[in-house]
Amino acid sequence: MTDQFNNQNGYGQPGQPIPPAQGYQQPGYQHSYTQPVVDAQNPRKASSGRTFGTAFAGAALACVIAFGGFTVYQNVTGAPSGSGVTLGASTNTEIQAQSTDDTLPEAVAQKCLPSVAAIDVYTAQASTDMFGRSTSSSGALTESSLGSGVVLSEDGYIITNNHVVAGADALKVTVGGEEYDADVVGTDESSDIAVIKLRNASGLTPVEIGDSDNLTIGEWVMSIGSPFGLEQSVATGIVSATSRSQIMSNSESSGSDGYGYGYGGSSSQSGGYTIYPNMIQTDAAINPGNSGGALVDSNGKLIGINTLITSYSGNYSGVGFAIPVNYAVNIAQQIIEGKTPTHAQLGVSLSTVNSQNAKRYGLKVDSGAYISAVNSGSGAAEAGLEEGDIVTKFDGNSVSSASDLMLDVRSKNPGDKVTLEVNRNGDTKQIEVTLGSDESSQSAVTQQNSGSSSSEMLNRLLNNSGSSSKNDAA
Repeated sequence: MTDQFNNQNGYGQPGQPIPPAQGYQQPGYQHSYTQPVVDAQNPRKASSGRTFGTAFAGAALACVIAFGGFTVYQNVTGAPSGSGVTLGASTNTEIQAQSTDDTLPEAVAQKCLPSVAAIDVYTAQASTDMFGRSTSSSGALTESSLGSGVVLSEDGYIITNNHVVAGADALKVTVGGEEYDADVVGTDESSDIAVIKLRNASGLTPVEIGDSDNLTIGEWVMSIGSPFGLEQSVATGIVSATSRSQIMSNSESSGSDGYGYGYGGSSSQSGGYTIYPNMIQTDAAINPGNSGGALVDSNGKLIGINTLITSYSGNYSGVGFAIPVNYAVNIAQQIIEGKTPTHAQLGVSLSTVNSQNAKRYGLKVDSGAYISAVNSGSGAAEAGLEEGDIVTKFDGNSVSSASDLMLDVRSKNPGDKVTLEVNRNGDTKQIEVTLGSDESSQSAVTQQNSGSSSSEMLNRLLNNSGSSSKNDAA
């Protein structure tokens, strides 16, 4: 089973990843912005050379959001469904360096910096009355947060984190020394992946895409992005670990850490869960503003999208996490093609079994994932899983909770065959299941009310299709 973190800890506690902290802002300064107008004669504008003094919030609005929310933007970008965009550089080059301490960081930075973008997020300012109630929007746009992104195509497709662009009313993106207006093509909230498209862009430098399935613990890496708004910044480190997985919920991401770094979600984000399977752990610095940026290897190839950190303060503490590039680019490709991103699913509703409820309800095991419902027509139903089964292993790896099983399923692809060990009325059975796709339930979740309860969201993640939660009746 994949490694996972203790979900009981609050933010800032050891072992609990968080988005890099929101909240760095220079006092008394607001960088205002008017709705972009595209100049047909001069669509690209020279970068204004923004410095640390520009007000921004670290690109880490809480990324705990509903799964599967997806929107497609086509009327500005003109990208047709199934457009067949080639992602990543068309050629691969090897970096030759004599010394890791000397020339390697310089060579990798020179190769990769043109492929990493700074993203400025602008939101409309609401007017309030004397009681602090929102009355109307003034129409003025103010820079509210900042993040990073990675260039995937010459014509301006950029991958970033969903939590970077969530709630944006306008985007300004700086790449290769030029500034562009940009639009959100689509997002997959459950994976924290988004794709944006620069307007009237051409001749950009796409990143070379590596292989995150072939990493070695201890190998050299570089993180690239805009920490604290400092564009084109690099930091080096190693792959500290792989297969670090985490589920983050809305309740876990709310509040503040006492240093002024808030983790409350934006109004555009609905309640639910974001699932991060098999993340890359690194000690290369990841700070507010690095979210959505690149983690590259010693050949300057993209291996991950920088996303989370573990920290007491919300700033770098030596433990950061990146979404593996193989997973992230697969989601991005679906978004660009106009599809709803899909993920593997089992087709069940789950509750966690622990020693307390096992004793209370006379269960035969005291840990595992209790199946409270099986969806008709799902892979679970076809394999013969039944309500009341308790899953204790997934492909030979122990399953101690519903979250364990959710992470294990998300780490697979639709159509994969997996073997579950289940306890059925005291008997142990090995059951092979062909995982299905969550495409239909993803479309339904897009329309869900953000007021859905956590247990309902957990059920929908595994295609509950409206079954009532039995989380308290395991």
